[in-house]
Amino acid sequence: MRKSSPTSLVIFYCDFREDQKTRLRGLLSSILYQLYKQSNSYHNILSIFYATHDYGAQSPTDDELVRCFKDLLELPGQAPVYLIIDALDECPDASTLPSPREEVLMLLEQLAMSRFRNLRICVTSRPETDIKVVLGPLACHSISIHDETGQMEDIENFIRSVVNTDPKYQKWKQETGAWQLTSSPNALRGCKQTKT
Repeated sequence: MRKSSPTSLVIFYCDFREDQKTRLRGLLSSILYQLYKQSNSYHNILSIFYATHDYGAQSPTDDELVRCFKDLLELPGQAPVYLIIDALDECPDASTLPSPREEVLMLLEQLAMSRFRNLRICVTSRPETDIKVVLGPLACHSISIHDETGQMEDIENFIRSVVNTDPKYQKWKQETGAWQLTSSPNALRGCKQTKT
């Protein structure tokens, strides 16, 4: 049996290299699985949900996954659930309607509007317009490090370190010429090739 924890921490990293990690279904499946692993208090609802879908033989719809998650959040006396969604901007903003990113944003909007007393949400993302439009009005705290000098310096130092110390890049520098980091007022930092 799993221990019941005073809090549940659910982390989902949106990764453009894995389709399931950019979709609402992947997010919801991960949330439900992580909650199941962390606390016995969710066991009954998740067992019934699993049985309802023929013990995994039938796939639930996205709406059913959302309803199951909301049912867990509505259980009385539950400890806080901290939901962290990292790199939301990696969910595609495709031409399909709704796009995978829009589906996740709609879920986040629904969750925020439902005002679950035990749910805390943290989302990280690049400042994409569609994300800011939806999440901006919902956020009680917002931190932007996108244009921070320290952030840019850290990235520049990391790139410089890799280029100057990694043997793969030493060969690359010899074959293509020296690379230097340059600053652009409209971009984070860029690499510029200079022939020597």
